[in-house]
Amino acid sequence: MDVKPWEDTGLLCHDLPSHPDLSVGRVLVTGAGGYIGGRLVPELIARGYRVRVMVRSTAPHYEEDWPGVEVAVADALDVDGLRPVLEGVDVAYYLIHSMLLGPEEFAAADRQAAQNFRIVADEVGLGRIIYLGGLGDVRARLSEHLRSRIEVAEELKRGSAAVTILRAAAIIGSGSASYEILKHLVLRLPGYPVPAWARNRCQPISVRDVIKYLVGVLENSETAGKTFDIGGEEILTYEEMIRIATQVLQKHRFFVPIFFSNIHFYSYLVSLLTPVPGPIVMCLFAGLRNDVVCQDDSIKRYLPFTTVGYRESIIRALSREEQDRVHTRWSDAYPPAHELAMKLHELDEEPGHIARYALETKKLASSLFRSICRIGGKEGWFHGNWMWRLRGNFDRILLGVGTSRGRRVVSGLKVNDVVDFWRVEDLRPDERLLLRAEMKLPGKAWLEFTIQDGGTDRRLAVTAYYHTTNIFGHAYWYFFLPFHRFIFKGLLRQIEERSA
Repeated sequence: MDVKPWEDTGLLCHDLPSHPDLSVGRVLVTGAGGYIGGRLVPELIARGYRVRVMVRSTAPHYEEDWPGVEVAVADALDVDGLRPVLEGVDVAYYLIHSMLLGPEEFAAADRQAAQNFRIVADEVGLGRIIYLGGLGDVRARLSEHLRSRIEVAEELKRGSAAVTILRAAAIIGSGSASYEILKHLVLRLPGYPVPAWARNRCQPISVRDVIKYLVGVLENSETAGKTFDIGGEEILTYEEMIRIATQVLQKHRFFVPIFFSNIHFYSYLVSLLTPVPGPIVMCLFAGLRNDVVCQDDSIKRYLPFTTVGYRESIIRALSREEQDRVHTRWSDAYPPAHELAMKLHELDEEPGHIARYALETKKLASSLFRSICRIGGKEGWFHGNWMWRLRGNFDRILLGVGTSRGRRVVSGLKVNDVVDFWRVEDLRPDERLLLRAEMKLPGKAWLEFTIQDGGTDRRLAVTAYYHTTNIFGHAYWYFFLPFHRFIFKGLLRQIEERSA
């Protein structure tokens, strides 16, 4: 039997009970550089849709990852920038949120972005919007995060486009913030306090089911203009979710009921124990005060498929990590507006502080580069790991990203990938890897690895660049300068030794 492209078993929607509707026209995916958007785009491509993605800055890997896709650069907070993006679009996925800004700023930014999008959508005559929001009983006193999700939905519905709203609770999958919080709490804590809100109910859903619903409603015109709750089959308390995770990970842990229930305290503590930074944890934890359970299951009338259970979602996520096949991760879009950060080549002048270290080696450039691209994450920094971790822990105390943020995969890197508290700014295979610092600093910093081929020998070098305009920034550089020689000389030796 012939297998259609969308029936490839490597895709999440191969068994979706709907069929591609290629009469739809051009489909826009906003937030395509994020966790959900990055997984949705390949599914749409495989099913034959004409896809345009909206990102805040382009990256070379988009063409490789999404062949044939139109890449549009825009920010939803800029009305004028949205107009050319929405021109000629028939259906738009609205996957924009500003939760990464933290609890003080995200709600206002979300409202403004949704209003801008609705205004431009009306101007260009957009026919349909599909929005992924959050579960929550509108009659209850909701957290800022859940209330903001509802406000965005209401703003989009004020326009002339038919809006399909999907409301989900915790999304479980490799690379999701909820999953990584659960996993690291199980691995790092011997026991758990159980405050009253830990007995509130949640209806988690697998990321693969979220993607299937997003694609499915596009292919079912009867879902236009309707709101649906989506979730897995199980309703669990947060305590039960952790207990199941301990069983899957084969860890023996104890649970102690307590009366102290300050969510801000717990969210800060969790941000120190997991890779997920404080602003995200605080927004997610604020929603723990509410039951987030599906109020109806009408979506099953339109898309009757069996969802993945919570336990199986955890197992699948662990399996993806073991196979080093995590396609997207929450860190892809954190810190907010990282795409717009100052690049090294954009500085008006050379950074004021530069330190360069090098060694000569006969190892092949390809072997050296493979070794360079394995730094960070579980592999560590090869030399002086305790110093990197100490700096990372200090950053986490200040609600920064820290080294525990890790990396998406172990086996390779691409532009915009995260490496602990760095992000890949530039990558030229076997020649150069440029990392941009995303930790909290009184300035801007970059770390550059280069390989120069001299015929029989290679010159392997690491260069630290630091740009600052204030006295605290200069003091910071000179305080750490004595440690550079020890850290970077040792790092270069280890890169060489680990090169096959």
